Amino acid sequence: MNGLVIVLIGIVALGAGYVLYGRWLAKKWGLDPKAETPAVKYEDGEDFVPSSKFTVFSHQFSSIAGAGPVTGPILASVFGWVPVLLWLLIGGLFFGAVQDFGALYASVKNEGKSMGMIIEKYIGKMGRKLFMLFCWLFTLLVIAAFTDMVAGTFNAYPVDNTPVFANGAAASVSMLFILVAVIMGVILKKVTNMNEIVKGVIAVALIVVMFAIGMNLPMYAGKDVWVYIIMAYLFLASVLPMWLLMQPRDYMTTYMLLGMIGGAVIGVLVAHPAMNLNAFNGFTLVDAATGAKSYLFPTLFVTIACGAVSGFHSLVSSGTSSKTIRNEKDMPMVGYGAMVVESLLGIVALVVVGAVAVNGTKPEGTPFAIFSAGVAGFLEKLGVPVEVATVFMTMCVSALALTSLDSVARIGRMSFQELFYEDTTDPAKMGIVRKVLTNKYFATIITLFFGWLLCKGGYNNVWPLFGSANQLLAALVLIALAVFLKTTGRTGWTLYIPMFAMLAVTFTALVQKTIALVGSVSNGTATFLVEGLQLIIAVLLMVLGVLVAASCFQKLFKKKEQQAA
Repeated sequence: MNGLVIVLIGIVALGAGYVLYGRWLAKKWGLDPKAETPAVKYEDGEDFVPSSKFTVFSHQFSSIAGAGPVTGPILASVFGWVPVLLWLLIGGLFFGAVQDFGALYASVKNEGKSMGMIIEKYIGKMGRKLFMLFCWLFTLLVIAAFTDMVAGTFNAYPVDNTPVFANGAAASVSMLFILVAVIMGVILKKVTNMNEIVKGVIAVALIVVMFAIGMNLPMYAGKDVWVYIIMAYLFLASVLPMWLLMQPRDYMTTYMLLGMIGGAVIGVLVAHPAMNLNAFNGFTLVDAATGAKSYLFPTLFVTIACGAVSGFHSLVSSGTSSKTIRNEKDMPMVGYGAMVVESLLGIVALVVVGAVAVNGTKPEGTPFAIFSAGVAGFLEKLGVPVEVATVFMTMCVSALALTSLDSVARIGRMSFQELFYEDTTDPAKMGIVRKVLTNKYFATIITLFFGWLLCKGGYNNVWPLFGSANQLLAALVLIALAVFLKTTGRTGWTLYIPMFAMLAVTFTALVQKTIALVGSVSNGTATFLVEGLQLIIAVLLMVLGVLVAASCFQKLFKKKEQQAA
């Protein structure tokens, strides 16, 4: 099939889903445009910051997109393009977007509280403790996987001592993004109520300037150096006020990412590439080199995480975005709409890998490299120099991962702090030990340290475990949201099929991963910092998942009790 037809099918299906299903959910749950949102009620200039609809959308989309919608579909394409496309469409509209919107809605209706605090309110304190520990462990996997990906993308010496220009230039632009984001954050703070068009023009102009500088002043450094630089950036992103770094960075990044998606779609329109992937390669695949088997169920569903359904998204919805929503009427676009755009990005990634596929299978190389090279080839047909197109695409895909990384570092820090909060969040009323454990600087350092340890295993080793944990988190959030909706007298049955399906997928995947890790340990081929740590986390995630799910189900299937929202 032609790649253009696949993209058009995706646009029509996703657009119809947003207009019909997304709006239906909003009507069923109920939105109050006159209600005072948490951002307005608790405005503090740090976490609670009332923002325009597009500003919140840009933060949500930039944070949730990450590397997932590019990496997942490309890795899963070994099963064929048909199952990948179906899961991106069905999962995106009926699983992922529902979860993202639901988490945002529940948080806004509960004073901007995180999912853990919402679970405490509707399920109990023990449920919150277990859930927050699960979330913190999960953020470690995200930090490890995405840091390794970004550092690998910025690595100027991936093969030998000959520097790679595209990697160095993309790294230079990305570092400039951090500095310019702070400057723009200060400007927007001083110049309140700036016209959205003016703000957009400034953002695009800054991107062009940074791109020009990066093309002429590339930064050449090895992968290990970039890991430490990224960790330093994550520390700043975790502790600085939202308005100073993350919001302006995400705002500018969104224009760049929309430009990337637009460029890819235009490239597909011009090149209309053939889909060179096989339509379906079977339910079981065997690695010719190792003899290892991969099964469509559950591998496809945990490999394609962010493009279809991702538990991480709920942490963004309830952890940061809910604290910046200025009006409840903005929630469908932010919660449901951002996920729809991400699913479209996943479909574009599928078409790109299909265009460059060889003999029915994806080519060798990392997903980032495959995607960047493929879209650069499309843009070259539009007259864009291949070197410029390659740098732009490399910069874009690394920006995808960086914007998720800064959000997850902040969410990981907050999850660690919430583990040790009791009846008060006021440090003056805490003992010395709890005061240290809930300190944002200490919590950030602990979170980044363990993320750095897991990073040593490389994203190839971490990704399967990340995908399983991510989808299990989605299942737990869906159950918790079902409890919230039932308790408050709202429609929640639409969450039942997604939550049971994801529980089946994730526990199967985690059991398979645990068996493989135990095999590595028993064979003597494992190392503690790679397989050892992953085995410990896999077992903890399964135990915590069972306990949280049991707590939620106990509440969900009790006799219905009405409770005020």
